[in-house]
Amino acid sequence: MNPEQIKAALGSGLLSFPVTHFDAEGRFAPESYKAHVEWLAGYKAPVLFAAGGTGEFFSLKPDEIPGVVAAAKEAAGETAIVSGCGYGTDIAVDIARSVEKVGADGILLLPHYLIDAPQDGLYAHIKKVCQAVGIGVMVYNRDNSVLQVDTLARLCDECPNLIGFKDGTGDIGLLRQVTAKMGDRLMYLGGMPTAEIFAEAYLGAGVTTYSSAVFNFVPGLANEFYVALRAGDRPTCERILLDFFYPFMAIRNRVKGYAVSAIKAGVRLQGFDAGPVRAPLVDLTDEELLMLDNLIGAHKRKA
Repeated sequence: MNPEQIKAALGSGLLSFPVTHFDAEGRFAPESYKAHVEWLAGYKAPVLFAAGGTGEFFSLKPDEIPGVVAAAKEAAGETAIVSGCGYGTDIAVDIARSVEKVGADGILLLPHYLIDAPQDGLYAHIKKVCQAVGIGVMVYNRDNSVLQVDTLARLCDECPNLIGFKDGTGDIGLLRQVTAKMGDRLMYLGGMPTAEIFAEAYLGAGVTTYSSAVFNFVPGLANEFYVALRAGDRPTCERILLDFFYPFMAIRNRVKGYAVSAIKAGVRLQGFDAGPVRAPLVDLTDEELLMLDNLIGAHKRKA
């Protein structure tokens, strides 16, 4: 896809980040991963993000990432694949070029490594990555990489292939400034952990879609919530929040890193051999797995 096509795809429905599957020795397990991606693509996600945050991008070696993206492309059919990208500028440029070569339809530029940076530094970093590739780029605004409105506007002027803005700050005031100033120049994505919790507030700020982590293991339920949200069906949204998302959030909040570990556990409970998380994350305890299994309940079966 060219940048405008991936921009349109991003805005056409619910998005998700498949977990990256590992074998017992912690190596990438492509066959299990492809089976999972193929299943997810059948639920009409227009875009899946390979090797993203939920896909443990931070624990993947740069030379592993193209293999993950290539496997996702092979399995996804007509579903577009966006790759995670990040770290320092030169590493991010190398990753971006490597995934473009294996067919990624776009990249999501995650925050750079460790240190805070001034706005001029963020501008230079993002501009260099954008100009290194021809595919669409979206920035992930969170943690130590929070763009102010004027910086984002400069980047949009300089980088035609910058097509998306994903917010993980929860700062609705800043987000609303961005959507008001940039209008339809960008596609806007919600990017808070368990994005459904924030989806109604983000919709009011002009963010029409988001990436659903739980889509990994309850895609039908994730789609039901998304359809209700876009239809303004607040009673259905509240029912699903109370029945599923708030209890899931309670499990997720028990231990740092469970925003990823609990998703991978849900995938395993659905019968996919996703393997363990890599250090520095830890997997759920047996007690917590049972809690999650009970919560999934009627949504557990793959059929």
